[in-house]
Amino acid sequence: MEIRELYPNDAEEYLTIRLEALKNNPSAFASSYEEEKNVYAEKYKSSFNNKSSAITFGAYEESQLVGVVTLVKEQPLKLSHRANIVAMYIKPEKRGYGIGKALVLSVIEQTKNIGGIEQIYLTVVTTNVPAKKMYASCGFEVFGIDRRALKVDHTYYDEEHMVLYL
Repeated sequence: MEIRELYPNDAEEYLTIRLEALKNNPSAFASSYEEEKNVYAEKYKSSFNNKSSAITFGAYEESQLVGVVTLVKEQPLKLSHRANIVAMYIKPEKRGYGIGKALVLSVIEQTKNIGGIEQIYLTVVTTNVPAKKMYASCGFEVFGIDRRALKVDHTYYDEEHMVLYL
């Protein structure tokens, strides 16, 4: 397995896995498939070119993108010591093999090299027990619960807020 930063030429492949994630796991993301199905790869080409606010990483097996995660750096000066992990997704057939943990650990290591980032935040739906366990095994701790954080169709989902102090 190879984990690396995604670049503009990875945008088409990223868009494919992003739409798969939104379609297959609607309760795991604030964005919806309906909102993003008409997005063009140009959006990601542009964001992959600008590393000042976010960096997206991909996990590859045999040249196939099987997992993704994005680190978003806070921009306001008073929050510039913080970053957020968002848009985490592993293809269902690749879950349970440590790819998610490898991605998160890679992001943590990369974050230490950025400089100035002291803590990393993320949110996870409370019903996603495997993800919660994986984040905890990487050192993240729950610091709050957001009740009814997401509403998908007519169902509410709670989210746990987690933090890792570097």
